[in-house]
Amino acid sequence: MMRGRADGAPRKRLLTSVSIVAVLLVFLYVYFGSKSGGESALEYGSRSLRKLGSSYLGGDEDGDLGTKQDDSAKFSLEDGEDGFVAKTFPVCDDRHSELIPCLDRHLIYQMRLKLDLSLMEHYERHCPLPERRYNCLIPPPSGYRVPIKWPKSRDEVWKANIPHTHLAHEKSDQNWMVEKGEKIVFPGGGTHFHNGADKYIASIANMLNFSNNKLNNEGNIRTVLDVGCGVASFGGYLLSSNIITMSLAPNDVHQNQIQFALERGIPAYLGVLGTKRLPYPSRSFEFAHCSRCRIDWLQRDGILLLELDRLLRPGGYFAYSSPEAYAQDDEDLRIWREMSALVERMCWRIAEKRNQTVIWVKPLTNDCYMERPPGTQPPLCQSDDDPDAVWGVKMEACISRYSDHDHRTRGSGLAPWPARLTAPPPRLADFGYSSEMWEKDMQLWQRRVENYWNLLSPKISSDTLRNVMDMKANMGSFGAALKDKNVWVMNVVPEDGPNTLKLVYDRGLIGTIHNWCEAFSTYPRTYDLLHAWSVFSDIEKKGCSGEDLLLEMDRILRPTGFVIIRDKQPVIEFVKKYMGAMHWEAVGTADSTSDPDQEGDELVFVIQKKLWLTSESLRDTE
Repeated sequence: MMRGRADGAPRKRLLTSVSIVAVLLVFLYVYFGSKSGGESALEYGSRSLRKLGSSYLGGDEDGDLGTKQDDSAKFSLEDGEDGFVAKTFPVCDDRHSELIPCLDRHLIYQMRLKLDLSLMEHYERHCPLPERRYNCLIPPPSGYRVPIKWPKSRDEVWKANIPHTHLAHEKSDQNWMVEKGEKIVFPGGGTHFHNGADKYIASIANMLNFSNNKLNNEGNIRTVLDVGCGVASFGGYLLSSNIITMSLAPNDVHQNQIQFALERGIPAYLGVLGTKRLPYPSRSFEFAHCSRCRIDWLQRDGILLLELDRLLRPGGYFAYSSPEAYAQDDEDLRIWREMSALVERMCWRIAEKRNQTVIWVKPLTNDCYMERPPGTQPPLCQSDDDPDAVWGVKMEACISRYSDHDHRTRGSGLAPWPARLTAPPPRLADFGYSSEMWEKDMQLWQRRVENYWNLLSPKISSDTLRNVMDMKANMGSFGAALKDKNVWVMNVVPEDGPNTLKLVYDRGLIGTIHNWCEAFSTYPRTYDLLHAWSVFSDIEKKGCSGEDLLLEMDRILRPTGFVIIRDKQPVIEFVKKYMGAMHWEAVGTADSTSDPDQEGDELVFVIQKKLWLTSESLRDTE
């Protein structure tokens, strides 16, 4: 008996010690795991995190998101199936507060992609597979504040929102941006316009003999493409002339250029002239601009200049400010001679050349192309080439000729701005749409936007919204209905439907092609309002994840920003299940009784994103 007791005492002490250690380990795991959970949450391929809600409403929660789903995994409330309800989402590590999933260099490294750096392939889109996507909320940076309102934001932003000041130091002699206390200010300078974008713009208009030195040319120039845009001051200063610019730059060594542009409230997009066509239809822009954009326009038989040619309208201009246009050293002279010969073979002619800038103009008709000697390079594109096919399509070193209609009419046939916003464009006939259908669509969306604003009115004032995205733009009537609001709209058209984006550009608006089964090419926290008309229903048909789309919408939406979802009732119920997890709150709803323009079981649900900070951000702020 005594022996038995003596043997049991050490065993009890051992069990007690083991229990204490186990409890301590569990505490340490919970405590430190919660602090580092964001980092693990962002590990690509973390299958455990893909189980938060892998199907839409009531599918197999162990399945991977983004894979083809059977009928039981679709948006459905049949048989009383309540589905998996997410209680929370992990928060990504603070260092990932600027994650752009399809332009993530870490992902490119992990995937061991063999990319040609000389062709800028590493700056093009490379998206993670569905099972390797992040499944966490992107946190704002420490000290984040609601952005400064437009138009004041054109000239200053909160430094805490984009805590990157290297450009201010690197470009200190060019007046791009300057640190000033808690803010970063933008004097309007650029590499080739130290004295301000406004004076530079006026000088270009003067070169072209436009009245009053206004680049809009009495409404005939409305859409502009600025390649290698820097912080987009060129596009920012054009807005006052009723010109809207697609400011384009990659996430390269001058990181955060586009992020600064969007924070300022200036239209911008992350993209690069690399190997694939830019996601815009042919004949979208009246004017293209490159100011010291450091692009090798001679590479690959001039393929990048030919991409600009595809995008320019008949009679469109390309303004090029660069040493090659005026310098006299041997290398610059060589580049200038070769570039001049190339654009001449492309049938461009010099409109004006002065000081540091040359402006070329594209021909109005096919006549010059037809008169070139046989075998002239670059060749005309094959007759079966679709110049409007852009999503994932490789560039071709060929000239896109005009349609018979454009050739006959000697131009695009568009009305000057602002009449072109509502006038039926000539390319409407490409889709078999009539002028009556065009007019009816505009009236429909005018009423719908008025109803939206009635729902939003308790929460917004005239300057609350600036950057707006229409996630399924169709003909652009939603954006057109906002013409009297102080906003700009990124009109997004699905890559697998009718390419109505050319109608959007023809009416003087801008946008891009996109597939919402993937992440959008923008930084986090860049839009104040997202309008999602049947977007969830569309991706469901593709077998893509509604949860992934919610996370992507949250990523690109600014804190305190709004989402308008117009979709079927099961979609609205699905979104409501994730409201708490997303830190979203309902603002209002509308059904057919309050909105006679509803279609079928379509509902409208308006949401606002709360401003939240991580515990680390709060500590840093304090």
